[in-house]
Amino acid sequence: MSENLSGAPEGDGSYDATARIIDPGGDAEDRRFDAALRPRRLADIAGQPRVKDQLSLVLEAARRRGVPPDHMLMSGPPGLGKTTLAMIIAAELEVPIRITSGPAIQHAGDLAAILSSLAEGEVLFVDEIHRMARPAEEMLYLAMEDFRVDVIVGKGPGATAIPLELPPFTVVGATTRSGLLPAPLRDRFGFTAHLDYYPASDLAQILTRNTVLLDVDSTRQGIEEISGRSRGTPRIANRLLRRVRDYAQVHGEGVVDLSAARAALELFDVDARGLDRLDRAVLEALCRRFDGGPVGLSTLAVAVGEEPDTVETVSEPYLVREGYMVRTPRGRAASMMAWEHLGLVAPPGTPGQQLPLGDGPGRFNQ
Repeated sequence: MSENLSGAPEGDGSYDATARIIDPGGDAEDRRFDAALRPRRLADIAGQPRVKDQLSLVLEAARRRGVPPDHMLMSGPPGLGKTTLAMIIAAELEVPIRITSGPAIQHAGDLAAILSSLAEGEVLFVDEIHRMARPAEEMLYLAMEDFRVDVIVGKGPGATAIPLELPPFTVVGATTRSGLLPAPLRDRFGFTAHLDYYPASDLAQILTRNTVLLDVDSTRQGIEEISGRSRGTPRIANRLLRRVRDYAQVHGEGVVDLSAARAALELFDVDARGLDRLDRAVLEALCRRFDGGPVGLSTLAVAVGEEPDTVETVSEPYLVREGYMVRTPRGRAASMMAWEHLGLVAPPGTPGQQLPLGDGPGRFNQ
């Protein structure tokens, strides 16, 4: 059964994104902004050239053969465009797309309801696919390989398995933690793409495109200031663009320029290196309270007033990637870059310090 006109999801928790009608009572500006965020075609994507070339080849080959393409797995950190790519795949193939998520599929019956409603060639997008329940994963194995599911009727010795044939379809899975995918499920994807962080130049191109679509005036310096603080993530870049636009409209002349960008990002606690309030709180705790560490994750989370999962999944990946934090067997430690960023003097032995190479008693001279 297709989605109703109000845009409500189906009873199985999925929804047909191609049939979705946004509530006309919603905020028109939000709808306009959200529509501008997602490119509609592969050619519209800025960045990820390797993934674009690979995906273009897979889709073109499938079109020429007249069959659905292989199942595809998109992996990478949050905010890099995995959902956008899934929608582009359906648009390029000119087929409907049904969207659900791993946490929403906790029983095999949930997945069976979704699979049984798929049309031939349809794309099934499963976000956070690594969080599916194990019984549903085992059903998905068979569905992806043989395009059928076995529906169990009854219980106990009298239970009967009724095979249900499915039309050919394509599963597009997205995951931020591909290592948690069971090997049997991972092996059933014919194409795997890993999305990397975007360079600032690609983010600037994305932001420039969005300002044009939104009819927002901007300058090159303003766009570059936002892209340089966006942590290589389009989702963050677009969120910062909204805040700078708001600041420019309220306190400026409505133009996203350098002065508006700097003032707005300072107001929202995003510094020149893209570190936000939580990032700096973690570094402050490491350096000022624990002398640079190492310190355990739970202790560090208590020191900044956050849950350990929040520190580990929100702040830590960027701090480690940029070299501000080091993960050691004994816990988290601040690097030399962290001390310098905070304007503090690092104690001897800080990770990243230059080791003595002169005539002194350094270990390279012994």
